[in-house]
Amino acid sequence: MSSSNKQTKAALERVKQEAANEVGVNLKQGYNGDLTSRQAGSIGGQMVKKMIESYENGAK
Repeated sequence: MSSSNKQTKAALERVKQEAANEVGVNLKQGYNGDLTSRQAGSIGGQMVKKMIESYENGAK
């Protein structure tokens, strides 16, 4: 994996951890297959919201 890919993956992991904290879901390092669909969806939705906000703030 290239350095750029590693940095992107690390940044996405940080966004995921932040989103999980904001919606009150505790993520473990590694496997999180025991999350409910609702929990996983909440994290994903929060991640998308943060990415859109980041894009809109950067585009101005």
